Amino acid sequence: METIVISPDFCNPEHIHLTIFRKFLAVTDGNFVVIDENNNVMFKVIDKLVTIHDRHLLVDAAGVPILTFKKKILSAHKRWLVFRGDSSDNADLIFSAKKSSIIQLKTELDVFLSGNEDENSWDFKVIGSWLKRSCYIYNKDSTLIAQMHKKHTVGSIVLGKDTFGVTVNPQVDCAFIVAIVVILNEINKDKDD
Repeated sequence: METIVISPDFCNPEHIHLTIFRKFLAVTDGNFVVIDENNNVMFKVIDKLVTIHDRHLLVDAAGVPILTFKKKILSAHKRWLVFRGDSSDNADLIFSAKKSSIIQLKTELDVFLSGNEDENSWDFKVIGSWLKRSCYIYNKDSTLIAQMHKKHTVGSIVLGKDTFGVTVNPQVDCAFIVAIVVILNEINKDKDD
């Protein structure tokens, strides 16, 4: 079953195993770097330094903007908005994501596509444990489309990086999954679970 949110260009016909490095000291080449199984850079996430609120940009390996992440100001559920390219115009909104409830014992995130204006039900759901860095991403039919887990590597200890492994199911938009993992990190970066 295809799951295309950003572009079919980011779908793979087979399972793909991504590694996402979160850099603690990143000035020029991004806060996150995403590589495939062959160590090819697929995406980077770069902070937009001159903003009133949190704003990040997902770019491809060539530096072309794919998505803009923007934290919604004064949101009890820590909502993030995701726009096409380098835009933050409402006409370019692709999806939003927020904590399922204000107080959570486990990690739970609801994702709403831009066409789902009433938000009576989620389009995608993330469930898991942020403390263990183990989260599962489901589509509206409750089918698992991707899974995140913590990777322990020598590089993560020596280079000061947090490393996540993400397995993305066939025909699932990798850029969308990376966007969700980045939002999970932003929502949870000050908490242990």
